[in-house]
Order: sequence, then C-alpha cells, then structure tokens
Amino acid sequence: MIRNLNIILIFTSVLMLSGVYALKFAIENTASERTALIAQIDGQEGELSLLKADEAVLSQPGHIDPIVKRHALALDIAPVRQEQFGAFADLPMRQAKPNSAAMDSLFTALEAGVDPIDAILELEGIY
Repeated sequence: MIRNLNIILIFTSVLMLSGVYALKFAIENTASERTALIAQIDGQEGELSLLKADEAVLSQPGHIDPIVKRHALALDIAPVRQEQFGAFADLPMRQAKPNSAAMDSLFTALEAGVDPIDAILELEGIY
C-alpha cells in the first residue's frame, strides 16, 4: 500500500516539476517578447521625434516663402485681401423675440408622442 502511494507521489512530483519548468520557459519567452516590443517602441519614438523636428523645420515661414515665390505663377496665389473676410454687418442678428408658436407646436407634438426628427429623417430616407 505504501509502495503504491510512493509511486503515485513520485509520478505526481515529476509531473509537477515538468509543469514548473514549462511555466518557467513560457515566462522567459514572454519576457523576451516584452523586451523586443519595448526596443521597437523606443525606436519608433525616436523616429517620431525626428519626424516632428523635420516637420517643424519644413513648416517654418523662412523655408516655405522661397518655395512659394518660385512657384507663384503655377500656384496662382496672391496675398489675402480684407474683402475676402466677412464683416460683422453681414452676420444675421438675433430675433427680438423667439418664435413661441413654433416652440408650442413642437412641445405639443412631443407630448402627443410624435417625434418631428423621425419625420424629417424618414423624408430624407435616412431612417
């Protein structure tokens, strides 16, 4: 009886030992993958900082101005005129009073269970 128990315990310990070694190798593999990913991320961060520096240099007005002057005829561009921008007088003013009849009809429609937005969406073919 004790002999059988010892044999079962030896097989169990060998099985557990192999499981521990398999777990150890899996953890080492995961750690090496993590190290490789960290190195890749560091390399990409270095490339990104280099690209940001290149963008900062290339977007400076001193760099862009000679290019614009060289290609001015092909680009057909001119300085911005004040007339291209709107004026405050062109902006519509607010209504003195809100349209209370429209708001009342909206609230009555909502209380009746009719959603006006659904009707608009159905007319547009969206809903």
